Amino acid sequence: MKIVVLAGGISTEREVSLITGKGVCSALRKNGHKAILLDLFFGYAGNGTDLDDVFEKDSLISNEIHNINITDPDINEIKKLRPGNSSCLPGPNVLDICRMADIVFMALHGADGENGKLQAAFDILGIKYTGSGSLGSALAMDKLVSKKILKESGIPVPEGFTVTRKTKEDRFPAFPCVVKPCSGGSSVGVSIANDKEEYMEALETAFRYEDVILVEDYIKGREFSTGVIDGKACPVIEIIPKQGFYDYKTKYQPGMAEDICPAQISSGLAGRIKKYAEDVYHILGLEAYARVDFLLDADNGIYCLEANTLPGMTPTSLLPQEAKAGNISYEELCEKIVTVSMAKYK
Repeated sequence: MKIVVLAGGISTEREVSLITGKGVCSALRKNGHKAILLDLFFGYAGNGTDLDDVFEKDSLISNEIHNINITDPDINEIKKLRPGNSSCLPGPNVLDICRMADIVFMALHGADGENGKLQAAFDILGIKYTGSGSLGSALAMDKLVSKKILKESGIPVPEGFTVTRKTKEDRFPAFPCVVKPCSGGSSVGVSIANDKEEYMEALETAFRYEDVILVEDYIKGREFSTGVIDGKACPVIEIIPKQGFYDYKTKYQPGMAEDICPAQISSGLAGRIKKYAEDVYHILGLEAYARVDFLLDADNGIYCLEANTLPGMTPTSLLPQEAKAGNISYEELCEKIVTVSMAKYK
């Protein structure tokens, strides 16, 4: 098949997306597909007949792929690198090339690929793509909305409330607490505050990324995650940060966390986590695949943190590790994602 692996963009998770895209594109090529890697923001500067043989190229991307920075990228500086100062998110020829493909593998992370807007545009244009549709993506991306839906459906979630710059001093939480952007990902802008001073600092950090901030009860415990592919949960993985909590640096820098898969927990507890993950997948109307994150407190109480509609596929990402524990190789995982996504259109 002709497959566009769409990555990059201008979200705070741009660099993670590029590494995901590079890995996926390589795997799909090994599987025999004509796969090309395309940056959503920078696009491809060719025109006319240049596009006719685009799927015959060895690679296609508008910028150098490199190791993920410990800090999130400077998006304003990245925007300056595209000629023309256009405010349009899809770069030159992105939509045309995607329409030429049999399917687009969504290797995007963050708002650019997970808030549902691009999926809605693709639906209008008749472009097939991997993963969830526009509605499921939008619901999962908004942590406040998804928390309300899950709570009403009987899924345990941490208690919390939202604040804006105007309301940030109207209400204070019990400490410690977790402060996070309402629609962010990869733990960018997330902080744990132990007192009022740290709380106000945490809000300012989060406000750098969004105008609506979610404040949640801090639940001390173990962190777990499980992928869901075509409605069925993968083996449960436990994440043990070597210091601090599971933030952006810990997630993507090798050696910063110990990942144990399958998690060393009872079969009964693993079964409960997997059942919750499958329920979350169906409640939010997700499709093809996703990853659901959980916390386990000292009394074995399970709390759902969030659902990720486009999980990372980097060398340190959780979903490939979970699939491997289920005897599914990285190449097989990429192929399965394409297969179950194509089935949506039959």
